[in-house]
Amino acid sequence: MSTLDSLRLRVVDYFRGLQDRITAGLQAADGGAFREDAWDREGGGGGRSRVLENGGVFEKAGVNFSEVFGEMDPQFAQQLPGEGTRFIATGVSLVLHPRSPLIPTVHANFRFLHKGTAAWFGGGGDLTPYYPVREDVVHFHRTWKAVCDRHPGVADHAKMKHDCDEYFFLKHRNEPRGVGGIFFDYLGAKGGDLEAIFAFVRDAADAFLESYVPIVERRKALPWTPEQRAFQEYRRGRYVEFNLVYDRGTIFGLKTNGRIESILMSLPPVVRYVYDYHPPKGSLEAQLTDYWLKPHDWAADDAGR
Repeated sequence: MSTLDSLRLRVVDYFRGLQDRITAGLQAADGGAFREDAWDREGGGGGRSRVLENGGVFEKAGVNFSEVFGEMDPQFAQQLPGEGTRFIATGVSLVLHPRSPLIPTVHANFRFLHKGTAAWFGGGGDLTPYYPVREDVVHFHRTWKAVCDRHPGVADHAKMKHDCDEYFFLKHRNEPRGVGGIFFDYLGAKGGDLEAIFAFVRDAADAFLESYVPIVERRKALPWTPEQRAFQEYRRGRYVEFNLVYDRGTIFGLKTNGRIESILMSLPPVVRYVYDYHPPKGSLEAQLTDYWLKPHDWAADDAGR
């Protein structure tokens, strides 16, 4: 067995356990239970999709594990590192849509891909609030910065935060999707210590619950209004637009004949599209785009110090 094959097996084992730990932590916060669907992919591999719907906190939450392999479309293969068309990909991807508009939507993904002689890691986490609270935003960013700071030479927090702001951006709206987090891709594709990168990925993935569950616990008992819920549903439309137009995971899944239900589990259950909507000037709804959805070094913010 090659060194790369040995690494892949350890990565797969880690991602399976990660899915277990994250779903357990989310069930504890929600009070409900995830449904699991095990699936096989035509062409090679499969996965476990876990979805919680109409829970105590989450209107829809999905935490997916997959390990797929086989041949990809030659034209798509040219867009990725490594020679040839044969690939192996494994990872955990999650999107959580709370019912309360006071709790942010969150996304995280951690993955490992091997194609030809190239192998690399990607992933990150980002927060999409509707009624942001500075304490929450700062906590989320500081959690990721602490992880990056523990892995100098592998993880550059400033770059990963910038890349997150740049990636989760709706070009057709000229607008960020949320308040960011970290994003990285192709770590190791051009060389580097894959073991050191894997150590960083494990640390980051293990920090997800720490980054998000405290926000849920602070906000889940707070009352909210129908008007706030309507605004949340309107802003969820931006989430749909990003995931269907730009998201690399969605595109990769569709291009490699992945399971459609698992790929599109990231979409919110209820969305509102209002023609030419503009919130009242100076309102909390207007502040979302006027203030919060602007690049800012949240980890260095004074909140909570």
